[in-house]
Amino acid sequence: MGKLTVETCEIEGLKIITPQVFGDARGYFVETYQARDFAEAGVDVTFVQDNQSASTKNVLRGLHFQKEFPQDKLVRVIKGKVFDVAVDLREGSKTFGKWFGVELSEENKKQFFVPKGFAHGFYVMSDYAEFCYKVSDFYHPNDEGGIAYNDPEIGVKWPFEEGTELIMSDRDTKWGGLSDYVKAKEGK
Repeated sequence: MGKLTVETCEIEGLKIITPQVFGDARGYFVETYQARDFAEAGVDVTFVQDNQSASTKNVLRGLHFQKEFPQDKLVRVIKGKVFDVAVDLREGSKTFGKWFGVELSEENKKQFFVPKGFAHGFYVMSDYAEFCYKVSDFYHPNDEGGIAYNDPEIGVKWPFEEGTELIMSDRDTKWGGLSDYVKAKEGK
């Protein structure tokens, strides 16, 4: 392997992947994805779509998940810095409802692998950020669900001060909490 450093997290399935960077006076080169290396690292997934978003400081996106067509995600930042969060929503998981966060930036070039069964979101810490991610299933417009970013039951420790004016979509301000998610799943 050698081209990747893989850190496991306290929540099984999540991985922080740092690729090897080759730099010289001209700049740098980095291989951001190579199927054999990733499979050897435990990320043996077929990705079918690449997405990219741009956001300004204090944008918070999420926490999102797909209801019927779950996606594995491999996320990274190519410009700026974000705090990226995954929340375990896997039925029967011993870490159900727990969260993990990692700082992703153009400087550290870390990638975060978020498997199916997690809610995902991020907060932009820099003036501007470009966020790229690979997904293992196609986008289905009516399949997205969400959980409130500030649900006290989950207790994500976002890196912004109280009173910060967050920039969010209307939809992201209206999600319920983890207990609402559980009730909806049980009512199915």
